[in-house]
Formats: sequence, C-alpha cells, structure tokens
Amino acid sequence: MNPLQQYQRHLSRRHFFGKTATGIGTAALASLLDRDGNLRAASAPNDVRVPGLPGLPHVAPTAKRVIYLFQNGAPTHVDLFDFKPRLQEMHGQPIPDSVVNGRRFSTMTGDASGKVLLAPIEPFAQHGQSRAWVSSLMPYTAQIADELCFVKSMHTEQINHAPAISFLLSGSEMPGRPTIGAWLNYGLGSETDELPSFVVMTSVSKGTSCGQIFYDFYWGSGFLPSRYQGVKLRGSSEPVLYVANPDGISRQMRRSMLDDIAAINQLKANDFGDPEIATRIAQYEMGFKMQASVPELADLSQESAETLALYGPGVEEPGTFAHNCLMARRLVERGCRFVQLMHAGWDQHGSLTTELYTQCRDTDQSSAALVMDLKRRGLLEDTLVIWGGEFGRTPFLQGDIANRPLWGRDHHPYAFTVWMAGGGVKPGISYGATDELAMDAVEQPVHVHDFQATLMHMLGVDHERLTFKFQGRQFRLTDVHGHVVHGILA
Repeated sequence: MNPLQQYQRHLSRRHFFGKTATGIGTAALASLLDRDGNLRAASAPNDVRVPGLPGLPHVAPTAKRVIYLFQNGAPTHVDLFDFKPRLQEMHGQPIPDSVVNGRRFSTMTGDASGKVLLAPIEPFAQHGQSRAWVSSLMPYTAQIADELCFVKSMHTEQINHAPAISFLLSGSEMPGRPTIGAWLNYGLGSETDELPSFVVMTSVSKGTSCGQIFYDFYWGSGFLPSRYQGVKLRGSSEPVLYVANPDGISRQMRRSMLDDIAAINQLKANDFGDPEIATRIAQYEMGFKMQASVPELADLSQESAETLALYGPGVEEPGTFAHNCLMARRLVERGCRFVQLMHAGWDQHGSLTTELYTQCRDTDQSSAALVMDLKRRGLLEDTLVIWGGEFGRTPFLQGDIANRPLWGRDHHPYAFTVWMAGGGVKPGISYGATDELAMDAVEQPVHVHDFQATLMHMLGVDHERLTFKFQGRQFRLTDVHGHVVHGILA
C-alpha cells in the first residue's frame, strides 16, 4: 500500500483535527482548562497530584473525605431500619389497592394488586439515647446508633439495579456520566501523590445466589478526563497487578525509563492538548509511586490484635467486606479523598430467610467497626461514612406466604433508608419518614439528587457551580435538580 494512503487510513479523528485546522485542534485543549484557562495537566513528571479548581471549595467543608459503603442489590429497609407496627398487624393480608394503584414495579411483580403484606422477618428494638429502631439482624450497627443519621425518606426513579446504581452514583440512569468520586477528584483535586484519590474495592458474600455485576461505569469518569476515574483495587493479596518491577529491572532503571516516556508523551501533549495524554503521563507516574505505597498499604501486620478483632472474622482475608473496610480506613489515613466499597448480594427475591442473614453477618460488624475505628483515631469528624443501596424492597411478599424458606421482596424505588456518620451530619437522628406500610416517603422526602447535592455540600462544593462543558452544554452531577438537605447537617 502507498505509505501516504496507509498513513491516512490510520489517521485518528483527533490527529485529523489537530493537523488540519489550528482552531479545531486547539478546541480539544478546552477540556484540559478550568474556568480561568489554567492548564489541568500534570505540572511536572514527578508530581501526580491534581490541583483543585480555582474557587473551590465554594463553602467551608465539614468533610474532607468520603467512605461510601455501597450495598449492591438494595437492602430491605422494612427488615432492617424502618420499623412499622402496622405492617406487623397486617401480615398476610392483601395490600390495599389504594396503596399500589398506578405504581410501577419490576416485571417480577408486575401488577402488585392482591400481593400480601410481609412483616419484618426479625424483631426490632430501639437503641441508644436516640432510640433509633434497628433490627436484631444488625446488632453491631445498633450499638453505634447514636453516631448515625438515618435518612428514612430516600426515594429514586429507577426500578432495576444497574440504572438505579448509575443514577445514584452519577445522576443519570444511562452510563457515561462522571460518578461522584470523579466529580470530587476533578473539582477538589487530590491530597496525596502516593495513592489514587478515588479508590474502589468490591466484595460478594460467599455462597450468594445474587448475580449482581460490578460495572466499571459505577466508578467511571464519563466525559471528564480519565485520570479522574476510580482506581479498582483487586480483592487479593496483590491489590494491583504487576506493581513490582520485573527481575533485572531496578527502581533507578524504572525511574529513568518513565522519565524518558514522560518526555515523549509531553511532546505529544504539547502538539495536541489531548487530556488523555496528560492522563497517561500521570498514571505512569502514579504506578511508579504505588510500587512503594501499595505493598505498605496492604500490609496489615502493624494493625493491633484489638483492631483486627474489632472488624470481625474475615478481616485478614483479602476480598472480604471486612478486609475492605479496614483498607478503607488505611486509605483515608493516607490521603485518599473518596473510597467506594461495593458489596453485592442484597437482592433477596426469594432468600430473605436465608441469604439476608448472611449479608448482615458479613457487613454489620465491619461497618460499625469502621465508624468506631475512625472515631477513636480522630478521623470521623471530617470523614463522611455512608451506608446504603440503590433502592429499597417492597413491603409486600414476593413468593408464597406458606413457603417461608423462599420468601422474598421485590425492588422498591419509592422509599428506602441510608445511614450516614461523621463528616458534619447530625449524629443520633432519624430524618424523614415513610407511611405506615413503609411504602412511600411522606415526611421530609429526600430524592437521590438531594442526597447528591448534600454530599457535595459537606465537602464544600456547590453542586450547581461544579460543572463541565460537554457536547455544547454544561453538565453537573445533579443535572438540573437537587437541594441541600440542611436538616441533617450538624
């Protein structure tokens, strides 16, 4: 083939614009610039910290960092935190048509008319000075009730898992928008150059029949430069693959090699202003830094026996929720801004009386331990901990009332509960309420966009002002919605 034709065949769209018109090529630089026209690239090869945008934080933050204990599959609020005596009284009776008329449920329920109501499968009790209602399924969470703010009036719009998770984490049910951690990484910058600012870890209860998938867009950067996306640590003794140098390659050799690669990449970045080239430079450098920081991070030998016992069984087994909770504390100690733990298995369509118990055992102790551990180390005050899923579960039964081993609950977007601790939220309160059957959020309802706006506010970010121009319009996490829920702020 003619060399000229071969070159043209492999010419990318970006190279075409960069070479054919100065004005068009320069336009690509816009995604590297903040509002004041400052370049958002790595300022020097050895500096992988990203500066925050000028003018941020917009308000005084109450939290510096976030640990989000995301429970994939949707924990059942009616069995864990939202006690309803009326639901107990009406156990086994058909749900009133007036309650479900016009409601949309998943195809597994279809028309909810005639479905029978299901009481909580285990007893509730009030705990602490706050007298918060917590199921006996969550004894460790009950012990820290006075540290927690239960938001019982959450509601959303999506009825299936992936769209609902995407909606909660990115503000859109369609994949492709930046997630909360990416927005904060972009707006506030990073506090460490030894570890990523946005880290993700996943876990699944052993033996679960729940088939929840961890999609990469749950921690994606969307249309932001990819350097802002979450970095996923593997659930094994080697959290990052190939972090060690190959045999025969010294650290000095690796340093020299990366310096040369960075210089070549910088020449291309100067030519095209492509943010992905700046990302490549930064990620190579981050990989080099992580060669030293990750082994130290993963080494739990310096943790006391008391601390390990606090987190419970499985804490020393990589890939468990308990291990990830302890790793989350170690990450925020080392400067990570946003740590997203995702634990799957809460999708109890026919396993309330079996797998729900497993899920609670696997997550209850370590979630509470994380809060207590942060507090005793002086970190809880400016670390926001969030526990919750993408929606709730129906107050009516999915299954046969006579077959208890296969009881289940379907997806329920109209009401669910999350709890929050530290980072400037009021401790020891329950905010909002559902109706007498836990069907609808009726008092102080909190929409997903309100939740997002409030989280951003606690980190000093005005959700209406942190925007990014893409495809001709300004985008933000909350789209055109969202109000800060001041009632939960200390």
